[in-house]
Amino acid sequence: MFGPFKKKEPPQEPPKKFPPVPAWRPAITQSLDQIIDRLSFYTNGQRDIVALTHGTCVMLPDGLSDNDAERFAFDVLSEIFNHHPDMNPMPMKDGNVLVQYNHPAVNLVLDSVAAEHWAEISSNHQRALATDEVLITPLGSNVFNDVGKKALFGRCFMFMDAQDPRVIRIARKVV
Repeated sequence: MFGPFKKKEPPQEPPKKFPPVPAWRPAITQSLDQIIDRLSFYTNGQRDIVALTHGTCVMLPDGLSDNDAERFAFDVLSEIFNHHPDMNPMPMKDGNVLVQYNHPAVNLVLDSVAAEHWAEISSNHQRALATDEVLITPLGSNVFNDVGKKALFGRCFMFMDAQDPRVIRIARKVV
């Protein structure tokens, strides 16, 4: 009835995807053998480790069978993915960056891989933030130094593994 005077509805935003995920899905791969070797070194060979497709590793409690280890790894990834995936990057003495979470899973960014692909990592690190995510760093909101950029790169693999979890290998501790 009021035709030209009718209030226009604001355009609707597409529904938010939950859980939020980064736009960047790196095609860069890292050697699972090297990741497992380094993690075994960092833990003095005293932990069983489940490795997933993109290199996310879950540290296991002692005594789990292979089937229980897989279930444990999937549960851990689900806990991280379906809640806010807080991360704690830890630069290691060998130049690698260990990305830790609030649950016993990690991603390791190998220094040699980061150096080889630095231009791609540096230019895509902002796309490694999950939708609407704001991370506060000493440099400011969503401002990252090189360790932070590597951590975001490594965390992308956790998101990729959590969305399609597949165990590739179970590495048992040294006895």
